[in-house]
Amino acid sequence: MSASREKQNRQANAGQTGPKTARAAQQRKEEKRSNLLYGLIAAVFVVVVIASVIWRSDLIPRMTTAATIDGQKYSAAEVSYYYQSAYRSFVNQYSYFTSYLGLNTGASLKDQVISETAASMLGLEVPESGEEETASTGMTWHEYFLDQALENMGVIQAGLKAAEAEGFETPAGVQAEYSDNMESLRSAAAASGISVSQYLKGNFGAGITEKIYGSELLKVLRYGAYADAYQNSLEYSEDELEAAYDADRNSYDHVSYESVSISGAAESTTDADGNSVDPTEEEEAAALQAAELAAQMVLSGYEDGGDLETLAEEQNGTYNETESGSYSQGSVMSEWLYDSARKAGDAAVLADGTVQYVVVFHDRFRDENPTIDIRHILVKLGTGTLSEEDEGYAEEQAQLKDAAHAKAEELLAQWQSGEATEDSFAALALTESADGSKYDGGLYTEVYQGQMVTEFNDWCFDAARLPGDTGVVDTQYGSHVMFFSGKNLNRWQAQAAASLRNEATAAWEEGFQESVTVQRSESGLSFIG
Repeated sequence: MSASREKQNRQANAGQTGPKTARAAQQRKEEKRSNLLYGLIAAVFVVVVIASVIWRSDLIPRMTTAATIDGQKYSAAEVSYYYQSAYRSFVNQYSYFTSYLGLNTGASLKDQVISETAASMLGLEVPESGEEETASTGMTWHEYFLDQALENMGVIQAGLKAAEAEGFETPAGVQAEYSDNMESLRSAAAASGISVSQYLKGNFGAGITEKIYGSELLKVLRYGAYADAYQNSLEYSEDELEAAYDADRNSYDHVSYESVSISGAAESTTDADGNSVDPTEEEEAAALQAAELAAQMVLSGYEDGGDLETLAEEQNGTYNETESGSYSQGSVMSEWLYDSARKAGDAAVLADGTVQYVVVFHDRFRDENPTIDIRHILVKLGTGTLSEEDEGYAEEQAQLKDAAHAKAEELLAQWQSGEATEDSFAALALTESADGSKYDGGLYTEVYQGQMVTEFNDWCFDAARLPGDTGVVDTQYGSHVMFFSGKNLNRWQAQAAASLRNEATAAWEEGFQESVTVQRSESGLSFIG
């Protein structure tokens, strides 16, 4: 996964995320890269029971070749690193949907066949199912993650070879991130009361050593930096951005509207013994009919000049005003709001399951506000000793906030006493910031209005803000030393450019994948999973 994708994730964690595009297949292709970095260190140690003495010795998986990529041999232990990383990344990303996808994380992946539902979501080809609603690809989850692992390994090997040929210089942030990851590994093992070797074996399989883990992690990070540099080098003209916008306006446009939701679901009742009783079909029909009638009354009242919020209260509905809504494919309300024929003042009743919506359309627009680039150094709040219910808690928290602010002021003064350039700020961020952006010199790019927490956002988007401005901002996360790099593309342009860059980078990586020959050794692969 490239550093720029990592930046996007960090920014999403700091504030709100932007709308997803309707191009689900393309998005899945782009997200494949996330398998490389996520899931590298497990949160919980899983005990693995192995019967074979020679397997426990780790010699076979560490020495047996499992795959050969363009002549370079990889042991079962090395392949297992990428296999487990792909698996953990997937589970982390789809944690709420694993049961829906039919993936049982508590059972062997080799015995679980990917269902048609999961295959469709993953973009896999599904055989003709005929009348069988439970048709599957015939591929197991083990085979899927093994394919992902070998594809990632091929891309990384080819990418690093290209980087070396180009004379690409790995940025300093890579070594810092590597060191932090290795320290996190050791801390996780210590917290579990076991050795690093035991921890790795339990989470990545027999044969994984700290040396192998570190070697492959460094490859991943170096490749990520190279891919990031490629992605950041891509620039697009205004005409190209307009063309991308015209090809998929729903992904970039926003809408302003008002809505009232009225539930038409019948409530359960309780019998004399206190047991819950599900509503009858007649009760369900009556509740839905009542909701439909209430929605029509709200709509009629609005069309007669009534206030929508007041009308919602009268009919026990929930009123909502949205100033900048985003498109959601398949949503009944979105499809109505984004209809090309929609005009200001249009109103309608829309049914979505048992819920009735009264919707009033106001405007459809694209966000022309500029995004900004910002660097920051986070000084996190210290950990207090008192709980929220304890006497003196507020005073202790105030002291922690004061301490963080004072440290931030010290760092700002330290920077100002030196070269006081953006580069020197980035270097300071790398060594001092507690935020994940430190590996990129504290940089967040193409930040849009409302994305970050309030105090951070307000400082960045102050109308008087100029490139080179600095300051200290206090938020719930601690104190931030700020450096304003400047304005960037308008938001819709930034979204279009990001989409084009992701597509181009995915194609670039596919070129690496297609340029290598992967040979599998079934005897070695048998030790994986």
